[in-house]
Amino acid sequence: MLGSFSRENLVVLFLADLMAIEFLLVIVFTPSLAHSDVFASIGHMTDLLFTERDLVTSLKDYIRAEENKLAQIKQWADKLDLLSTAATSDPDGFLGHPVNAFKLIRRLNTEWSELEHLVLTDTADAFLSNLTIQRQHFPSDEDQSGAAKALTRLLDTYQLDTDAISTGKILDSTHQRATGNRKYFEYQLAKQNKVAQSEQGGRDENHQPNDYRSERKKYEQLCRGEGLKMTARRQSQLFCRYYDNGRHPKYVIGPVKQEDEWDRPHIVRYHDILSNREMETVKELAKPRLRRATVHDPQTGQLTTAPYRVSKSAWLGAFEHPVVDRINQRIEDITGLDVSTAEDLQVANYGVGGQYEPHYDFGRKDEPDAFKELGTGNRIATWLLYMSEVQAGGATVFTDIGASVSPKKGSAVFWYNLHPSGDGDYRTRHAACPVLLGNKWVSNKWIHERGQEFRRRCDLQEDV
Repeated sequence: MLGSFSRENLVVLFLADLMAIEFLLVIVFTPSLAHSDVFASIGHMTDLLFTERDLVTSLKDYIRAEENKLAQIKQWADKLDLLSTAATSDPDGFLGHPVNAFKLIRRLNTEWSELEHLVLTDTADAFLSNLTIQRQHFPSDEDQSGAAKALTRLLDTYQLDTDAISTGKILDSTHQRATGNRKYFEYQLAKQNKVAQSEQGGRDENHQPNDYRSERKKYEQLCRGEGLKMTARRQSQLFCRYYDNGRHPKYVIGPVKQEDEWDRPHIVRYHDILSNREMETVKELAKPRLRRATVHDPQTGQLTTAPYRVSKSAWLGAFEHPVVDRINQRIEDITGLDVSTAEDLQVANYGVGGQYEPHYDFGRKDEPDAFKELGTGNRIATWLLYMSEVQAGGATVFTDIGASVSPKKGSAVFWYNLHPSGDGDYRTRHAACPVLLGNKWVSNKWIHERGQEFRRRCDLQEDV
């Protein structure tokens, strides 16, 4: 039987080998839902790049092994081709030599069996084993669907052409459609300015948006930089300064750089708050713990994971690392607020098209038990620290007042969520715009009322 092997037989065996490998690949690549929501964090997606790189290396090793195997088979076939051609031209003369007769018997009895073993040797074992191990970290169908929705969200929010985003021309300022849209949006913006001013006093008690779609439209316009603009007179009252928080001992000699971002409500930015090393430490501490955020859907009120917030977050306590403890102390020293009753530092990493739709940080009147389990009162203030540069998108926008704050690595934005009276400041409704280009890392500190009694005294008057 082995004597009937030909070059055609070897090809058939090799194709059968490839079919077996293909079958195994189908099994290995069957989607798994064990690890989903990879798309919700760029930090986790970077791991996928190295996973894929490892698989490519493993695949190349397999290809080299197959090539070596085929090279040996070809070398053996070429040698036998020459020998059999000479032998069959004069069979009697060839077999008349006893050594030739012995070698023929040895080849058919031994060497062809060795060749059969070589052909049947599976060089894909190492590759498939590595693939099986890495498969547990692969994205799921949910990730693919989530990423596709994120691309659609980016197209809608930033008014992009599908061909532009597919070819990478996302920020082309000379784009014909973008240029044409600008005048239209400026015209619409002027109309909205007038409407907003006429409706300023006609809100309900909670300042709730009357129309979700209307707010969504305004949110997207702000993300594109087309939101309500501050008047020149108001803007002239915004300043940059060196700030020492009432001659705080730590900042008398080295004050921090403070910049007014908005006047009513007062939103300030502190520059160069953390070093690159400190920010990288926070990221490394948070990355293994990042989990998809669960929040309330603005329309249904139910807990949901998408699309209200596309990010992953982790919580870091002051006791876990000296850097976290220093950050908390720095926040207290700069703001003058007691952070001992604040929530742990929340670190968030936004995914493909990562966003956080309009929301309030504080508990409203219809949510009297929002933070009851904490026993520290309502969220009096928010400290938001940007820990990465974002090339495009990712701004923090305040939909009620038409403000937009751009991410700037190492800077922190601070505002009060409550009036001195303790009532919620509904002007602080804000959102995180989708990340168009870049990897957005932020950390935030929600500071609560307890402990602030002598640091921010109660006042029956609301802020202007």
